[in-house]
Amino acid sequence: MKLLAAELAETAKEFHRRGWMLASSGNLSAVVDKDPLRILITPSGNDKGELQPAHFVCVDAAGSVVQGEGRPSDELPLHLEIVAGTGAGAVVHTHSVWATLLSREHAGDGGLTLTGYEMLKALSGVSSHDHSEWLPIIANSQDYDELRAAVAALLRARPAGHGLLLAGHGLYSWGKDVQQARRHAEAFEFLLEVVGRAGDAGEEG
Repeated sequence: MKLLAAELAETAKEFHRRGWMLASSGNLSAVVDKDPLRILITPSGNDKGELQPAHFVCVDAAGSVVQGEGRPSDELPLHLEIVAGTGAGAVVHTHSVWATLLSREHAGDGGLTLTGYEMLKALSGVSSHDHSEWLPIIANSQDYDELRAAVAALLRARPAGHGLLLAGHGLYSWGKDVQQARRHAEAFEFLLEVVGRAGDAGEEG
């Protein structure tokens, strides 16, 4: 668990440095055990640039803290749903400028298609730049039960996806472990910036 917490803390600091988790925004989690489910997650309100391994809390499938101090991130229900719906071993949530802008711009389309970019090959299972990755967008809400239900419905409809956007909020991506989830987040952040800078409206998927 200590190694996982250190890996998550290092990722948080790096993403803070890149401007993707400024101040207390964003959160990360990793599965410690699957049966019974135990997840390490960032605590609520911590500055991601100052996050230390000891700050992480461990929760069970119901979201109750089983180890550590402090309150888990308010977005814990979304992490739990993504883990349940995809079998992911880690989840990363960033608040970058480009994810925020594009998620608002394309909210009416329900998402945007990323295709023709070499960086798509950084996503697990993708072997060609010709791949079309539909990045869905869900309306933001402060009701996390409502958001969890929306995420659950999305994952049932598109189980092979690698990420999603919350409108005006940010990016969620995941992977089999922290390293893969981090790689997927980096790939999506690159692609979103490219699309944003190019003014590419994408395609409806």
